[in-house]
Amino acid sequence: MRFKEMASKVSQWLEESKEIVISSRVRLARNLADLPFTHWAKKKELSKVVEEVLKVTQGSSYLKNALTINLKELDDIDCQFLMERHLISREHALGIEKERAVIIGDKEIISIMVNEEDHLRIQVTESGLNLFEAWRLATKIDNELEKRLNYAFSEKYGYLTACPTNTGTGLRASVMIHLPALVISRQINKVLDAVSRANMAVRGIYGEGTQAQGDLFQVSNEISLGENEEEIVGHVEKAAQEIMEYEKGARKRLLTQLKEEIKNSVSRAYGTLCSAYTISSVETLTLLSKLRLGVSIGLAKDIDVPTLNELLILTRPAHLQEMAGRKLSAPERDVKRAAFIRSKLGIRSSE
Repeated sequence: MRFKEMASKVSQWLEESKEIVISSRVRLARNLADLPFTHWAKKKELSKVVEEVLKVTQGSSYLKNALTINLKELDDIDCQFLMERHLISREHALGIEKERAVIIGDKEIISIMVNEEDHLRIQVTESGLNLFEAWRLATKIDNELEKRLNYAFSEKYGYLTACPTNTGTGLRASVMIHLPALVISRQINKVLDAVSRANMAVRGIYGEGTQAQGDLFQVSNEISLGENEEEIVGHVEKAAQEIMEYEKGARKRLLTQLKEEIKNSVSRAYGTLCSAYTISSVETLTLLSKLRLGVSIGLAKDIDVPTLNELLILTRPAHLQEMAGRKLSAPERDVKRAAFIRSKLGIRSSE
């Protein structure tokens, strides 16, 4: 385990995140023209990809003081830790047999996955609803790298990628969005069905293959062929704005129609987090979601959104183990999680 210091603080994009749209992310998928896609490449070829990409990124003006990590040197907890911070994908964390790496910018806004599904996944994450800002930075990094890397590109199809849905621009724009009022009012399926019909994908907070927890959802474009990058980003941003308005409307109705019930739910959530001796990861996310809702509609006065945002990430299993400096059993993690939450909420331990 090598991320003890990093585990005690959150990424910059989370420090400044807003109440409904927590973050915006743009990811560009790129491949090198003279080497096979990662699923077909041999070990020697994957090593060459890592070597070429690292050589080029070391000279990037956008990656000064970047942290370069060979994932083969990490244990499972280290890889899970990077996934919990949204610096690598679930697939990248689990790709044990591959020669793979990640390059992380000094503020964790930028990360570049090497040999995930594609040779490069250039990722930029910004706080709140800032998709265009994330896209502009990702494009600048991409343009700089393309001057020294020979990308696989077709005049007819655009950037060539391992998965056909990424071919074209190779762009995936997504937002992480908190929708507790829509969940409580049972309108969430109606809203998300409408989003899906607009060619958007809805996933859990760690992307493809993960479930929504804590009323947190990830909304992104489904395909990247047939539109230019600006159009794709604009469509996802518009969808996020519409979902935000639905959530705001649902929050107003809850405050008008179910104020006492919601106030009781928020109060109980706060009480449990302040007093629990042991608490699971799933229960923590559920209670933090209720508290975030309470803060946003003025029913929780003793806590702020930045503190809750910290707890969303720092109470995850790998973060707790990195802070402890050792592997913890599930019961040990639950005890440590509860103690960490109490300390963040200013509750003195009775032990």
